[in-house]
Amino acid sequence: MSHCGSLLVVDDNEPHRDALSRWLRQRGFDVVVAADGMEALALAAASTFDLVLLDVEMPGLSGLEVLTRIRRTHSQTQLPVIMVTARTQGADIVQAFNLGANDYVTKPIDFPVALARITTHLSHKRAVESLRESEERYALAMRGANDGLWDWNLATNEVYWSSRWKAMLGFEETEIGSSPDEWFSRVHHDDLARVRDGVAAHLVNGSGHYESEHRILHRDGTFRWVLCRGAATRNDAQMATRLAGSLTDITETKVADALTGLPNRLLFDDLLDRAIKRPARRPGYLFALLVLGLDRFKAVNHSLGLLTADRLLIEVARRLQATLRSTDALTRAEHGFTLARLGGDEFTVLLDDIADVSDAMRVAERLRSALERPFDVDGQEVFTSASVGIAVSTTGYQRPEQILQDAAIALHRAKAEGASHCELFDSAMRDRAICRLELETDLRRAIEHRSFQIHYQPIVSLSTGEIAGFEALMRWRHPQRGPISPAEFIPIAEDTGMILQIGRLTLTESCRQMAAWQRRFGAAAPASVSVNVSSKQFADAGLAAQIEAILEQTGLSPASLKLEITESAFLGDVTGAQVTLRHLQSMGVEWSLDDFGTGYSSLSYLQRLHVDTVKIDRSFVSRIGLEVNGSEMVGAIVALSHNLGMDVVAEGVETIEQVVQLQTLGCEYAQGFYFARAVDAATAGGLIASQPWRGRHQPAA
Repeated sequence: MSHCGSLLVVDDNEPHRDALSRWLRQRGFDVVVAADGMEALALAAASTFDLVLLDVEMPGLSGLEVLTRIRRTHSQTQLPVIMVTARTQGADIVQAFNLGANDYVTKPIDFPVALARITTHLSHKRAVESLRESEERYALAMRGANDGLWDWNLATNEVYWSSRWKAMLGFEETEIGSSPDEWFSRVHHDDLARVRDGVAAHLVNGSGHYESEHRILHRDGTFRWVLCRGAATRNDAQMATRLAGSLTDITETKVADALTGLPNRLLFDDLLDRAIKRPARRPGYLFALLVLGLDRFKAVNHSLGLLTADRLLIEVARRLQATLRSTDALTRAEHGFTLARLGGDEFTVLLDDIADVSDAMRVAERLRSALERPFDVDGQEVFTSASVGIAVSTTGYQRPEQILQDAAIALHRAKAEGASHCELFDSAMRDRAICRLELETDLRRAIEHRSFQIHYQPIVSLSTGEIAGFEALMRWRHPQRGPISPAEFIPIAEDTGMILQIGRLTLTESCRQMAAWQRRFGAAAPASVSVNVSSKQFADAGLAAQIEAILEQTGLSPASLKLEITESAFLGDVTGAQVTLRHLQSMGVEWSLDDFGTGYSSLSYLQRLHVDTVKIDRSFVSRIGLEVNGSEMVGAIVALSHNLGMDVVAEGVETIEQVVQLQTLGCEYAQGFYFARAVDAATAGGLIASQPWRGRHQPAA
């Protein structure tokens, strides 16, 4: 870089950009140019600049938006920004200063004025940096009074260790020699290479000062976290002759979770490692690991905000501690416990020296029950619960990550059972987890190779027996396992986000096939194809635009596409759901409320979200003909839907009795095994051509 400094010039106007950058280069500055905001941000992230000249008005990202993002990572002193604007007054300039701009110049640029302002801000930046370096040296010297000091004579390879340095590691004055190995031999084996490399690099290049955070062995057998800082003294030939500095014990801050104050993952891993190695010295020793995950914490985060969610985590930590302390002799007198936070909404408990597995189960149940009571967070009553995964050392673990993984597998199983469950790990769970991971890998491969097939289940008009439409259903034939049930692979796709790709494939192929049927059968073709939309797809703000593009690509009319959405897709954000659905309906796309009656709040959504079709869940339809009042709920849903101007599809129809009763109740459409299972496209085309149910079951007059 030049002596004057390095500048980033951002302007979408090429003549202005070139003139300014050329003028600055002639005055000794290193200048890099960017033609838009995205390029500017990429350059600022990849390189170090002394100052930015930033145009306010640019297409795409404006200068104000670029400034906002720069200030997330660079302060006004670290990276001064001078705004370039054609306006001499107004809201843009005021907003720029509010967002962290250092100064501004106006177009056309008065070059001498611009140079004066650039020079002023660069001088201020360098003065602040020089002062900070001086303050850091002073602070280091002050800390040396309390921290351990060391001075390494590189010529004799002897080190002076202060009394405080030795005491920090638990040793008396005469118990430590003068060799550098007194330091290196005590560094944790996982940190040693990094510490040695850092010292060697500092001695060679000598820039700044040496600094390292690492673990060092205390006399009591535990590892302490320390901050080691130092600087080399050099001769006229710039060869290092001495290396001196200080040692600070940072264990408390390093191993404590910043939010809850509990031990964090670093400390917990160390304690877990010691517990695993203890059985070698104590036969019969047994310990248990409990991992607790809060249920529905994301919903709390979303509805109440990050601040309230963090305060809830603090209250959860306090209640867990109080519950563990008040538990009987199991965890107080005979045994010990360590409560830690792994991160996010997960906590972990190490139960030390337990008698048998039942001890761990009993503690898990008490913790789970304790969290079911409401929490008072800033005067607001908040409810949560926790699921618990348990792993016990009888399995024979060698490393902390092994038992943590098994406890996490048990937690995943507990959550799959529903909220507020406890599960004890067994080897079969690991086998299932491995199988699931393999299936996830195969599912990714299937998406890449488009190894799916769409099957179509007919939706039949109960008044004419004609096929009114089809529901498109994704099917997957695994190359080794054969057909994989959607109930098995769809949850994996939901958890991993692959459902977005699968959903797009389903929409595209279904629309393409429907357009092909319309070309083949003309007016005799079904009215629409229904495609299921997952909650993750529905949460995507670009869903409507994606569907619009697919319809244009396949040539299908929007009126021939119907989306099937369950109420879980818009729980928690009904307003956002209204916006998306209105956009789709304005295009001509209709939608069905799927599995109606299985949720707790469906009635409140019928009118508010302008439902076109209600699909009665099979659990209600199956009662027709089997229970005395089996058709009453179906009748009520049909009547309610008709009063609100919606048509009705009954799912899971399997008997002629159900068909007749649905006709009597006025239900318009039905689908189910009575008519047909979901079939491939060729078979579905045959059904359209033959219309096998037309006129077979005419409703009573």
